Formats: sequence, structure tokens, C-alpha cells
Amino acid sequence: MVDSVTATKGTAGPTPATNRIGLTLADYKGSPSTLCDGCGHDAITSQIIKAFFELGVEPHMVAKLSGIGCSSKTPAYFLNRAHGFNSTHGRMPSIATGVGMANSQLIQIGVSGDGDSASIGMGQLVHILRRNIPMVYVVENNGVYGLTKGQFSATADLGSKLKSGVMNDLPPIDLCGLAVELGCAFVARSFAGDPKQLVSLLKAAISHKGTAFLDVISPCVTFNNHDGSTKSYKYAKEAETPLHEIGYVPFFEQIAVDYEPGSVTEVKMHDGSHVFLKKLHGDYDPTDRLNAHTTIFKANQDKQFLTGLLYIDEKKPDFTSQLNLTDQPLALLKEDSLRPPKEALDEIMQSLM
Repeated sequence: MVDSVTATKGTAGPTPATNRIGLTLADYKGSPSTLCDGCGHDAITSQIIKAFFELGVEPHMVAKLSGIGCSSKTPAYFLNRAHGFNSTHGRMPSIATGVGMANSQLIQIGVSGDGDSASIGMGQLVHILRRNIPMVYVVENNGVYGLTKGQFSATADLGSKLKSGVMNDLPPIDLCGLAVELGCAFVARSFAGDPKQLVSLLKAAISHKGTAFLDVISPCVTFNNHDGSTKSYKYAKEAETPLHEIGYVPFFEQIAVDYEPGSVTEVKMHDGSHVFLKKLHGDYDPTDRLNAHTTIFKANQDKQFLTGLLYIDEKKPDFTSQLNLTDQPLALLKEDSLRPPKEALDEIMQSLM
């Protein structure tokens, strides 16, 4: 009788591809998803996994955070070697602020939803954008409260309709317009059904130093994927208007592009990587804040669903730099670094006399 080891010898599949630090794509995955089959959130998870893998980020150098909602379950489905914290409803930005202060060397990614960020967590969202905390902030936007049976959220479009036939008679909050207004230095919108664009935006967001805000339309297949919904797969595919084609080149690769001269905007990120934007929609300049406001407003009037990098300011200082935090995590500083000597205290006391 042939033993099982001999029988399978030589029949194994090809060795999995590895990234620049020797890890496979599987090393960036998490637990199996428990969301509904076809949920847009799972498509976003796949691109988050791919973005971190292709950049060669050490998983243990990532902190993944969330609040409450279907979207806030998704950090369990990627980077199982990363640090994780599932906070209370709408309070993820406070946790992210604390994490950034305690260890500025960690790459933070927060996953929220339109209910978690645009309603109960709006006040927290406003201040993390204002402070420019270094993190990737992903809103998985489906226009409904999926965990509580599909009521309209604050991002549901005026006139959109629930499966029950109820019409939404309230105007929506445009999270990207709000982010630009508050001075967020990286604002983008994408669609869960556009993996090529989304993974490029995610890689650029990870490389950005400051708050990188991504509003991703993510259809809810159970409650908001029907005719009459403006957050469905069908509507998004028909109404999506990309501003540009996005190419991303990390700092550790040779910079080379094949775009025609005069048709490309190049943005250099803080870490030396480059984002190349081949213009498709007029003469759009993502570094012009006023133009971003106008373009978003006009798109809403025309019922367009604009995707791409809407605004970027690569020169705005992030919060940790403004506070002059040490590179070494605060939790690891020794007592002699934290306690000022007697001479320093005497000098302070003398200055108060």
C-alpha cells in the first residue's frame, strides 16, 4: 500500500507568490467573513488585503480600528497579525487619536460606516479630520443601517426608495464634501465594484502622512440593492463618473509611466511614492481645494457619482508632527526620559516667581 505522503509527492501546486518582505497574500488575510454573500464590504476587504500585500507592509505594524455596524465587523476579515480594537458606536476616531499619540510608528486603518460616521459619530469624524491624525479612514457607505433592518442613513440620497417602497425625503450628507470643507488633506471616493481604482487609492492613502479619507460606495445586497436605490450595484455602475485613471508607484520601485505628456498629474507622497492621475473628466486638478468643492457640488446636482482622488494637499503637517512626538512609542520611553531633572524643575519654578 502506498502511504499518503508518497501519493501526494510532486502533486502540490505552485509556491505562492511573495511580496518584497517575503510574505504571501494569505499572510494578510483574516477570519472568514460572516457578512451576506455579495456584500460590497467583502469586496473592499479584498482590496485592503491586496493593498497592504503589494506595499509590503509588516502586518504587526498596523492598527485596525472600527466602531459598530456591518462595516465595523470587517477588520476581523483582514490582517489577522495586526493590532485591533472594535470601539463603541461612532467613537472609533477617539481611539485612533490615542493610538496615534501612543505609537506614531503604527500604520492606522479605521473602517466605519455611513451610520457610524455620518450620524452618531459625526462629531468624532469632524475632529479627526480637523486634527489630521495619521490614519486611513474608510467609510463603507451603503446608505442604510444594515444591522437594524435597512432604515435610511444620513447619506441616503433624496428620493431614493427602500425595498418596502418608503421614499427618503431628507437631503444627504456628502462625506467627501464635508471632508474637503474641514481641510482634510486626502479625500477620495470609490466603488466596491471597481477593484482596480480602489486598490490604487488605498495604496496612496496608506502612503499619505495624515488623515486619508475614503468614501466607498458599498451596496447592501440585503436591504439596498434594488431598483430605486442610489447605492445599488446597478445604479453605481451606470452613474459612476471617474475623474481620472489612477496609477500608483511605491518608493521602492522605479518610477516609470506611459501616459501621454501633458495629460497627467503627478503627486509625490511623503514617503517618496508617486500617484499618477491621467485626466478623464475635463481638466480636473485634485490639489485645488475650491475646485474640489465646486466639482463635488455640481456632481450632486447632476446626480453624478464621481470617483477618484478628489482632493490632496501633500504639504499639510499631520497632528503627530505638530506635537513633536518622539519616534519611539511613548509607552516604551524609560523613566529618565519622562521625568525632568531637578534642575529643569527649578528653572520652571524660578520662571514663575
